[in-house]
Amino acid sequence: MTKKTLANLSASDLSGKRALVRADFNVPLDDTGKITDDTRIRAALPTINDLVEKGAKVILSSHFGRPKGVVNDKMRLTPVANRLSELLGKDVVKCDDCIGDDVTSKVNALSNGQVLLLENVRFYKEEEKNDPEFAKKLAANADLYVNDAFGTAHRAHASTEGVTKFLSPSVAGYLIEKELQYLQNAIENPQRPLAAIIGGSKVSSKIGVIETLLDKCNKLIIGGGMIFTFYKARGLSVGKSLVEEDKLELAKSLEAKAKEKGVDLLLPTDVVVADNFAPDANSQTVSIDSIPDGWMGLDIGPDSVKTFQAALADCKSVIWNGPMGVFEFDKFAAGTEAIAHTLADLSKNGATTIIGGGDSVAAVEKVGLADQMSHISTGGGASLELLEGKTLPGIAALDEA
Repeated sequence: MTKKTLANLSASDLSGKRALVRADFNVPLDDTGKITDDTRIRAALPTINDLVEKGAKVILSSHFGRPKGVVNDKMRLTPVANRLSELLGKDVVKCDDCIGDDVTSKVNALSNGQVLLLENVRFYKEEEKNDPEFAKKLAANADLYVNDAFGTAHRAHASTEGVTKFLSPSVAGYLIEKELQYLQNAIENPQRPLAAIIGGSKVSSKIGVIETLLDKCNKLIIGGGMIFTFYKARGLSVGKSLVEEDKLELAKSLEAKAKEKGVDLLLPTDVVVADNFAPDANSQTVSIDSIPDGWMGLDIGPDSVKTFQAALADCKSVIWNGPMGVFEFDKFAAGTEAIAHTLADLSKNGATTIIGGGDSVAAVEKVGLADQMSHISTGGGASLELLEGKTLPGIAALDEA
């Protein structure tokens, strides 16, 4: 499904029009209320700048944190407004609410090309309930709608789905357009061989994506804590490693399905184990069939890294979602960092490398290789659901091209 995008709208379509833009400004703050990572704000700039240049009156909306439908002063968007003003080089008008008379009068006072930021939409419980009356009030101050919040596109909320019923056109911003282009193409129309690297601690959260990818990819590499569920299903002893006991049969069936479909399913051959879950734990590297009792696996080992690198060497497309180990602890980050370097090298040789959201993004940023990947997805759950082939409500609600 191809959606109408902001690129389809000209200055004559937009000049003087009030554009409600749903962005994802849910950025991390430190204890003093200072933004520690402004990636999500910068990701929205192409859309905001385009609207400004085409003479629209820009009304930005976002959620922030989980205030659960009540006003929480720590979750106001004031730091975002300040950072946006710096990045845009112009004052951003900040509202203390997202609906109501004060918002209306501030919007009415905007001149063409000015930018206004509404207050956190989740201060109203109606936002997450997708209440039509609330959506109508949000939409009342605008003429058209641009959704650029990929990170919440898998949620049918008032500001992501409800407002589209009251505003026309409703189009995708540049960030959503790029996400769809990379993630959908990777699944539907990839350059082959296509490899998927799936990590993270739990099989249960990645079942959908593994099953879909088994139908699409040539090689599937599995790392992270979920490997121990596969090993236990094979009858190996895994010490104190994380295992989902209720998913053992599933792990067996996934291995069988890969075999049946001719997909190379690769699991680590060695692991780095620790005597407890801590950054300074004692550690040793062992083969997967000799994990000692009382120890837990926290990273993939050096032989596994070599095996994975060899498997990836001829791939033209790679999707990576989820770390290989507990990369937050430096001692157990080697596997994840090696995969990041491998993907950066593949990119240089012309492969398409996609970091499919979540913790793998943080891992790639930690090693300073973010700019060397073809695409870094800004969604966590949204990226996974798109890779699973699910329809995202916030995107389905936009106008067809």
